[in-house]
Amino acid sequence: MGFLDISGLGKVHYHEYGSGGKPLLAFHGYGMTGRQFHVLENSILQEYHVYGFDHFFHGGSQLADWTEAQILTGMPREMVKQYAEEWFKLHGRQRFSVMGYSIGANIALILVEEYADQIDEVILMAPDGLAVYKGFEILLHKPWGRYMFKTVTKSKWLAPALLNSLKKIRFIDDSLHQIAYNEIDTEQKRRDVYYTLNLIRLLKPDIDRIAENVNKYTIKCRLIFGKYDNLFPMKAARPFIHKVQNADVHEVNMGHWLVTRQLDEYLVNLQR
Repeated sequence: MGFLDISGLGKVHYHEYGSGGKPLLAFHGYGMTGRQFHVLENSILQEYHVYGFDHFFHGGSQLADWTEAQILTGMPREMVKQYAEEWFKLHGRQRFSVMGYSIGANIALILVEEYADQIDEVILMAPDGLAVYKGFEILLHKPWGRYMFKTVTKSKWLAPALLNSLKKIRFIDDSLHQIAYNEIDTEQKRRDVYYTLNLIRLLKPDIDRIAENVNKYTIKCRLIFGKYDNLFPMKAARPFIHKVQNADVHEVNMGHWLVTRQLDEYLVNLQR
């Protein structure tokens, strides 16, 4: 494990694991840490040496002395390049691959934009960033949605009530309701959700450019979706999939919670 010291942003903590020899920069989903992918020990970790980065407000990463106003404005997407540049300083400039799950896919995708000529493979699981998710768009970019998000964050009862209402009208399913509820049941957790999503609100990948880069540099592109995922389903990503030549696309019998030993077994069976 170690830290990337990114000027103007903070110290990004990362974990190292995997028995493979090829470097893989990995970005986890909400509520986890860079260790999230360790369960893929019989598939991904046999091929790659993973550098799993903790998001800010997660694990050991430490945001610099940012004010709340700065956090709510969002991290400039140009800072994503510094993840790679600082990693190069520690490990040498070399070819690498990227992996992202859920909201972590945004950072992985931006690295594909910026370093396509140095990337061998991109692995995305239930990825945010391939299409606009209306829920996040409202909460993070619409004035009334941002006001509602702030209000709900500061209330002890509004967040659970809102989740129950969304479940009742089938905007979210049981699994998403449970995942979300576990992340808003304390004041600290609600604040972390609020700060995390606002900090990454500007990290919007350019999907057309990414597809062009994947095709131009023949980057291996592996996309994995949950058949029962109502958050980032495969159907929303189809415009991107159709632009990519030879994309390796899988829809597994799971929900949004994909990074599990069940997925590890699925990936192992693909190789047999």
